Amino acid sequence: MKKLENKIALVTGSDSGIGRAIAIEFAKNGANVIVCYHSNEERGQQALKSVQEFGPEATLIKLDVSNEQDVEEKLEAVIRELGGIDILVNNSGVNGSGIPVDEMNTATFDRTIKTNLYGTFFCSRKFIQHRKGVKKPGKIINISSVHEEINAPGNADYNASKAGIKNLMRTIALEVGKFGINVNNIAPGMILTAMNQKAVDDPKVRERAEENIPLLRAGKPEEIAYLALFLASDEANYVTGSTYVMDGGLTINIGQGA
Repeated sequence: MKKLENKIALVTGSDSGIGRAIAIEFAKNGANVIVCYHSNEERGQQALKSVQEFGPEATLIKLDVSNEQDVEEKLEAVIRELGGIDILVNNSGVNGSGIPVDEMNTATFDRTIKTNLYGTFFCSRKFIQHRKGVKKPGKIINISSVHEEINAPGNADYNASKAGIKNLMRTIALEVGKFGINVNNIAPGMILTAMNQKAVDDPKVRERAEENIPLLRAGKPEEIAYLALFLASDEANYVTGSTYVMDGGLTINIGQGA
């Protein structure tokens, strides 16, 4: 039997990158996956087609996680039409602005916080209400970042959002453990996705960045997906409130030469 047989999983931001890799890996392991996209329907359809190669029951929805009403309505519709959601992966996110705090306007800060942190809150709240209502366990997996711990100048909006996700996850884990709901974070380092497009496009940029990684290479979306599969499966039923750092050793190398 496949690890996620008969499970329904919703993966936000699964039209590309890490989210897409997770959606495909879940489908390979028997899950009925709800693929979500924000605005690029063509890319969403392409992702859905890739997922359906392994899980023909996969479906596609347009979802703006930063919009409270949209989350409430879309997740309610999915629960009604499919009979529930067993696994939630909060993957949707935007990158940092690259703007120093004293030059950053409120709208820029809000956009990052609303998508990364509020989006995780909105989706998790709806999921928890649903799982408690049906009196069944569930799994929440947040795709955070090494920046929930380490910081970079010009990235305050992103750093704050990811640090917020860390303590949001830990608080939720304390609240919902008694209901059999597991909540964990995956904190990727440098992964070859659109968020690191310069490194994807320019080998020299990539090589310079990889020099700081003990394994001397960037990660692949599929590697994050393998860990997400474990956390979504019954094998991780005794795992909650934890952040799993997947960064090739980048975090432990930050202080070298100090």
